[in-house]
Amino acid sequence: MGEHLNVRISSTGMALPGKRLTNMTLEKMVDTSDDWIVSRTGIKERRILDEQWSASDLAVVSAREALDNADLKPHEIDLIIVATATPDHLVPATACIVQSKLNAFGCPAFDINAGCSGFVYGLVIGQQFIENCTYKNILVIGVDILSRITNWEDRSTCVLFGDGAGAVVLQPSNDAKGVLSVSLMADGEGAEHLMVPAGGSYMPANENTVKNKLHFVKMNGNEVFKFAVNIVVETINILLNKSGLSIDQLHLLFLHQANHRIIEAARKKLNISPHKLPVNIERFGNMSAASIPVLLHENVREGHIERGDLIAMVAFGAGLTCGGVLLEW
Repeated sequence: MGEHLNVRISSTGMALPGKRLTNMTLEKMVDTSDDWIVSRTGIKERRILDEQWSASDLAVVSAREALDNADLKPHEIDLIIVATATPDHLVPATACIVQSKLNAFGCPAFDINAGCSGFVYGLVIGQQFIENCTYKNILVIGVDILSRITNWEDRSTCVLFGDGAGAVVLQPSNDAKGVLSVSLMADGEGAEHLMVPAGGSYMPANENTVKNKLHFVKMNGNEVFKFAVNIVVETINILLNKSGLSIDQLHLLFLHQANHRIIEAARKKLNISPHKLPVNIERFGNMSAASIPVLLHENVREGHIERGDLIAMVAFGAGLTCGGVLLEW
């Protein structure tokens, strides 16, 4: 049997636009209210990227911070994975543009689109390359500029989304610590519940798709809610069972920041203490693939995670997809 390496997150980074869009401002844009938004989502404000910037720009800022925190130079990166549903272009991959802006020339770079689960999917993909000794330094970025695919006249969705980017560096672990178990799944039969209908090969852009606002997110909120709560609980149990651990041993659980009601419903089903579930949704809204890496970075920066802590990350999103990782920090 060949060598098998454990994998750890060695550093984190994040990037957020400076512009804040508060519920008070949204009240002037669409038929909604601060009370309605907070009671149903937990969101008070979200960040919106200026028009002159793109997903790759925000991704690069988060990547540079993660690289600095890992004491790595761009030329030392072995692989770049960018998880995004809002790439700069359909072609080429945003990861290649990020590579160019970082001056990390030569390493492979590719995008993945698993919706809001994208960062966790990317982390699990990167883990495989390190475990089988193919690469040592892997940059995984979750970035989404959801403001660009939001219909600001649709009050059921426009209150939810924000822009952001988060990055981690994956490296081999020097001991047994690191990733303990992973779980990925998809239910393609639920694809219609969360999608951008037009802009791909099925429905190319034309005058009618633009006029009918088919290039914006369409969501069946009730169906996504039911899927999310059930799959979060199922995924946590899978992760713990694979590792022979109990939920009482969990130090922190990072759930995708989609909706406070989803987080709270999952928490109650898992019977886990609120202080073990960090949240930042009230400040940033749903940032899709950026949600978990940004939340993780904030908790690392603030000293809430220490060596040896058991943490889990679980995300769910378009596809419908779900991904989970259990690791010892």
